Amino acid sequence: MIDDIDRRIIIETQGGLPLVPRPYAAVADAVGTTAEDVTARMTRMLDAGIIRRIGAVPNHYALGYRGNGMSVWDVPDERVSELGRRIGALDFVSHCYHRPRHLPDWPYNLFAMVHGKDRDAVRDEVAAIAALLGEANRGHRVLFSTRILKKTGLRLAG
Repeated sequence: MIDDIDRRIIIETQGGLPLVPRPYAAVADAVGTTAEDVTARMTRMLDAGIIRRIGAVPNHYALGYRGNGMSVWDVPDERVSELGRRIGALDFVSHCYHRPRHLPDWPYNLFAMVHGKDRDAVRDEVAAIAALLGEANRGHRVLFSTRILKKTGLRLAG
């Protein structure tokens, strides 16, 4: 599935791309190949599902967004994909996804992480989502963050 260079690229980038003008060139220098090879290999590994994504992970708290809440929604199952795409396109939603219900205690099947300057801003944004959903909104809650956890995925040993 992966060779030694792929493995070294994964290890070199699993903490994030270098914050330099040419990050793929820096990775290439570190693993002994070219920037073009790094780009091609990462694209191949992404397409094959070996790596899940290449993207920025902002620290919302450091950017001044201190109101962070997971909004959870009870929407019709047959519309969850359509509604999730609409909610996920909102600029104040960082991610939106479908999760199974756990009845009778947990009727929610659509989750959307909302970021705002404070909790009141998040509540206003959740109200905007409720308006967007209209009658499809059969109930919702907001679960506010109480602390920041460092987000990391699986790490390969160097």
